[in-house]
Amino acid sequence: MTTIDLDARLDPRELRNALGRFATGIAVVMAKDEQGPIGVTVNSFSSVSLDPPLILFCMARTLNSLERLEKATAYSVNILLGSQKDISNRFARAGEDKFADVAWTDGRLGAPLLTPAHAVFECVPYAHYDGGDHVIFVGRVVHMHAEGEDDPLLYYRGSYRLLAMLENS
Repeated sequence: MTTIDLDARLDPRELRNALGRFATGIAVVMAKDEQGPIGVTVNSFSSVSLDPPLILFCMARTLNSLERLEKATAYSVNILLGSQKDISNRFARAGEDKFADVAWTDGRLGAPLLTPAHAVFECVPYAHYDGGDHVIFVGRVVHMHAEGEDDPLLYYRGSYRLLAMLENS
């Protein structure tokens, strides 16, 4: 039997490049507390369970608003449309008023919702888990909606991409 050295160091750049070969959607996670609205771009979003309805996303431990998100009583996950690259970039940066000139409304649970968005999931916290240099958030979906049939914004190998549909002939 081969022994695996779990402490062996992988080159972080090579790991990131290999992980980048998995195409992901782009979402903005939003919450609100007494300090105001919070919003962060993520591409680490996934469904977990249909019964109960659970989703997950991950946040870097270096995120300035991590503590506020961990204490949030509700949050939304807003799946971005192909035309919302500017929104993704805005919420990926720290230090600016991310909500200035962005259309949003309060959701049923009080968390901000982007308008428009490809799909929106309003959630209450279900669990937080240690994920190394990230915290894994699991949320229970209590309300959702999807708008239209437009294409989503995708991320692949370090760049934004758009979905290309191939028709069978």
